[in-house]
Amino acid sequence: MTDPRTRQRQSRATALACLGIVAGMTALAFAFVPLYDLFCKATGFDGTPRTGASRTGPVSEDRMVVHFDTNVAPGLSWRFQSETPRVEAQLGATQTVFFRVTNTGTVPSTGIATFNLQPALTGSYFVKVQCFCFNEQTLKPGETMDFPVVFYVEPGIKVDSNTRDLTEMTLSYTYFASKNGQPQAALATPAGIKAN
Repeated sequence: MTDPRTRQRQSRATALACLGIVAGMTALAFAFVPLYDLFCKATGFDGTPRTGASRTGPVSEDRMVVHFDTNVAPGLSWRFQSETPRVEAQLGATQTVFFRVTNTGTVPSTGIATFNLQPALTGSYFVKVQCFCFNEQTLKPGETMDFPVVFYVEPGIKVDSNTRDLTEMTLSYTYFASKNGQPQAALATPAGIKAN
């Protein structure tokens, strides 16, 4: 038979171990989103374009058509468009495309753009050197601003067996109302309409 003091120590040790596991899991839950975001940006996982410096390697003769899709979430009175709907990018060559944003509302408003790349497999080969995304922009009524996106497509996209047959990709941006540097879908959804 076990001594009551020994059982009490074992119970205390078990309770402390459980408390440690709960604290660790809670910390991981809070760290998951920023760590996942960092992972996606570093690897291009799930259609997230990578960020990096200008490319210095050789340029390929191969080309990839890059389409630009621009959207504004409901509730944000902005007009948003790229200077061109698409470019034929030479692999490895740095490209610059400008995007124009206009506040069509009657009051100043702040927005922030999120982005995605499709097909998702191309994310690890699309490298943004400069981008307006994830920077809050505040526009006065009627104000227009132009923002550049500087990028290149890694030539390795034609070596990867998963992507070598692709000839097109789409870089999609959506502007949302912003609060404290975070997209606010709730602010962008009119009352009575559920967000998808």
